[in-house]
Amino acid sequence: MRRDPSEPLYVISVAAKLVDMHPQTLRMYERIGLLKPARTENNIRLYSDEDIERFKQIRRLTQVGLNLAGVEMVLDLLDKMEAVRRELEDEMRHRQEEMEREIQRLRRQLDLSGEG
Repeated sequence: MRRDPSEPLYVISVAAKLVDMHPQTLRMYERIGLLKPARTENNIRLYSDEDIERFKQIRRLTQVGLNLAGVEMVLDLLDKMEAVRRELEDEMRHRQEEMEREIQRLRRQLDLSGEG
C-alpha cells in the first residue's frame, strides 16, 4: 500500500535530518512562505514527503546561485505548471470518458440496427 506523499509525518528534527539542514533553516523557509507544514493540535510542525522534496528543491536552487526571492519565484512557477498539468490530465480523462461513452452508444445503435 502506497503512502500519501502529502501526509504529514515528520517532526522538524527528523525533517531537518532527512534534508541535511538545520531546523532553524526549515523554520526560516516557513516564515518567508516557501512552504507551510501541517500543525498538530499542540502546534507542532509536521512535514510530509512532499515538503521534504520541496526542501531538496530549495537546496538545489540555492546551490546554483538563486537567492530566496528567486527560489520563491521558481517554486511559484513550478506550482502553477503542476496545477496546469493536473488540469490538462483531468480534461484528457474527461474527454476519454466521453469518447468511450459515445463509442458504446454507437455500438448499441449498430447492434440494434443489425437485428432488424
